[in-house]
Amino acid sequence: MDFLAYAERAADLVNAPMEDEDDLRALLSARPWLVDRATGADVRALRRLQRDLRPAFEAAPDQQREEVVNRLNELLERHPVSPFISGHDATSWHLHVAERESSVAETLAAEGLMGMAVVVCDLGADRFGVCAADRCSRVFVDTSPNRSRRYCSERCSSRANVAAFRARRKAAATHGPAPG
Repeated sequence: MDFLAYAERAADLVNAPMEDEDDLRALLSARPWLVDRATGADVRALRRLQRDLRPAFEAAPDQQREEVVNRLNELLERHPVSPFISGHDATSWHLHVAERESSVAETLAAEGLMGMAVVVCDLGADRFGVCAADRCSRVFVDTSPNRSRRYCSERCSSRANVAAFRARRKAAATHGPAPG
């Protein structure tokens, strides 16, 4: 089990539109064994989970580490994790964190919460964030070595860098070159 991937799936969940079962199926497109099980009840439960998870991503960049931990502990209490060992043969054992009969929403909650909890314990509670780009509110998991990630994607990073470059160039043209 890749707990970092589970944490990133939690960010994907928070960022995903979740209006109907089609949105949920799109989120699950790489996991066909879950797509067929998606229901309207899952959509409603996941909308609530999105609202509950976002504050953990918003608190982390402000160094509110205890807020992140408290939020995750509350959610772990509400969404109990039931780990079990699974495998396709005797050499592929791995851990799952939701019961086999769990709903899609319960499965995604267990995976996302365990992933985020492991990230907090292994990397720190400040590894979650909200994109710094104008007009973007997507969340992300910061796995950079120096905790420097500020954007949800290369696209947002590039847009912000281009905008900053143009603003500097415009300021230089208006006020002349900086003394140097």
